Amino acid sequence: MRFLSPGFLFALLTIAIPVIIHLFNFRKFKKVYFSNVRFLKNVQIQTSSRQHLKHRLILASRILGICFLVFAFSRPFIPAAQQQNLFQEEVLSIYIDNSYSMEALNKEGTLLDEAKRRAKEISSAYSLNDKFQLISNDFDGKDQRLLSLEEFQTAVNELNISSSSRNLDQIISRQKDVFLKEPNSGKTIYLISDFQENILPERSISADSTIKTRLIRLSSNTQPNISMDSVWFGSRMHKPGESEKLIIRLRNNSDEEALSVPIKLTINKIQKSISSLTIKARSIGIDTLTFSGLLPGWQDAELEITDFPVVFDNKFYFSFHVQQSIPVLVINGRPENEYLNSVYRSDSFFKLSNIGAGNINYSALSNYPLIILNELNTISDGLIQQLNNYILLGGSLMVFPNLSESTSDLANLLSVLNADLPLEVLTADNKVSKINLDHPIFQGVFDNIPKQIDLPVTKKYVRYSSRNNKNRENILEMPGNIPFLSEYKIGSGKLYLSAIPLSAETSNFVRHSIFVPIMYQTALLSRSNQNLFYKLNKDQLIELPKISLGSNQILKLTKDAFETIPDLRQNDNVSLLYIADQIKQAGNYELLKNDSLLTVLSFNEQDSESDLSYANDEKIRESFPDQAIELMNPKSGSLTNEVKAINQGTSLWKFCLILALIFFAAEILIIRSSKKITIKPINY
Repeated sequence: MRFLSPGFLFALLTIAIPVIIHLFNFRKFKKVYFSNVRFLKNVQIQTSSRQHLKHRLILASRILGICFLVFAFSRPFIPAAQQQNLFQEEVLSIYIDNSYSMEALNKEGTLLDEAKRRAKEISSAYSLNDKFQLISNDFDGKDQRLLSLEEFQTAVNELNISSSSRNLDQIISRQKDVFLKEPNSGKTIYLISDFQENILPERSISADSTIKTRLIRLSSNTQPNISMDSVWFGSRMHKPGESEKLIIRLRNNSDEEALSVPIKLTINKIQKSISSLTIKARSIGIDTLTFSGLLPGWQDAELEITDFPVVFDNKFYFSFHVQQSIPVLVINGRPENEYLNSVYRSDSFFKLSNIGAGNINYSALSNYPLIILNELNTISDGLIQQLNNYILLGGSLMVFPNLSESTSDLANLLSVLNADLPLEVLTADNKVSKINLDHPIFQGVFDNIPKQIDLPVTKKYVRYSSRNNKNRENILEMPGNIPFLSEYKIGSGKLYLSAIPLSAETSNFVRHSIFVPIMYQTALLSRSNQNLFYKLNKDQLIELPKISLGSNQILKLTKDAFETIPDLRQNDNVSLLYIADQIKQAGNYELLKNDSLLTVLSFNEQDSESDLSYANDEKIRESFPDQAIELMNPKSGSLTNEVKAINQGTSLWKFCLILALIFFAAEILIIRSSKKITIKPINY
């Protein structure tokens, strides 16, 4: 047996006090004269024997009680079978959870403050020669170096809340990396966290017998929380001044119903809409906000809810672009088509340009999100190549065939685009029998769909092969799965292929009620919309339309005084923006090419932190199926002595304290159980 605080053993000298009291009787006796003590002799002998026994038992109880009380303060322990070598250098990796959930409160302040205090207490249980690693959710490069005790405690003081969150597998894997530098040292991992359920890994953590793993759980008060889950628009295209419908989704992460949660929408720092929403416990609530009056350009939007005391997820950022107009280019093989002119020139939002097949400016094709080939007689190889590049980079091409000429040039174009090829031109009456109402073209077009819907008819059309069924989606279809109007996804763009030209002689399509919405929606969908928002520490690779940089041009992501240079990676058809962990704060960021605004990117916190549900001990142990871990639940007091006791063996101070109380109680019982002797007079 050994002692953690052997200095208290000097208190054993206090044993002399009861010994002295029992050796010396300080009471003064008074003589009493009796005429004859012969009759008291037997009583005197018996009483003296009982008194000696009683005094000795009281003395023993007092001595043992004092001894075990001193032992309790000296903190005795039995050395462990695999007790650490006190002369061996120890390497400790201490993880402090600094995610948003650690802002929760308990009676000692925030959980992060308690975690920092506990980390200092743990480090104080080790010697000055030991080395320490401090790791947090930030996973900074500086975390991979070992610190002295003083440096470690300074680093703990500087730790702040982070937007990042990690699971146990990621954390422990990173902690093990630092041990590779110290193969001959003792190794211990400490994890200080509230252990939200999101910290548990998807797979079990592999065992390592050379590393001791200790988990310190911090408990907070139960707190309700409402969080923003997602947002989306009712329409993909945004026009200046038009009414917009924004659908929002909120999540109630608590076990109580949330009543009338206030919601406020701000766009470009101007309040656009307010609302309130009641959400049942552990449920999702959906609401629609209506607003208007937007100007052309990028819109910085922010949704805010009022929800206390958890506030880190009360704001939600998103961004979108309002188009000034959509340019549409029609390349004509015949005179300008009156139906196309009538459709697109009736709305000033569309800017229609008509050119002949011999007057194409190839370099300007990328300025048009939608290009329409209207009955071209011939399609040159140069134009085919340019149109292929145009679609691959995100453009939309719509093709209406010429039925009076050979379809060989059209076949060449479709072959390069890997679409279905024209087989023959059929002159026969036929009617569209199926309309794909799930296609985005018909989104919001029909309020009510009649059972017997009137669909277009045709007298002459092209029948295409079916070699590209996987890449094709029919929008309008004739009997026998014959396409009337189809969409092909090619690269980042789209090809719309029609079986008929735009003429009243071949079909009534141009006079049909669905002609206008199809042409409108095709143009509106030609603008590729980027995501409204991205998640921090999750969406690290962002796909954008092709960005070309000159020799002296750079990209910058800026927000207020913050500025960073992201990594741009070029793909065949798109540009990939790699932000890694450069963005750590939620908000709307401008992407600039030198000083020219390209786009606005919005980042929000991961919603996993919003659910304040905690894993129990059983679930935590399931993550470590093949190893013994130590779960510590500190209630009060310091962890320093507890860690020392765990490191060195089985603590006996509680046992000693119990024994001390038992012996003091025995002393009291012995004193109370002794009876006074009564001498009765004897009559002669």
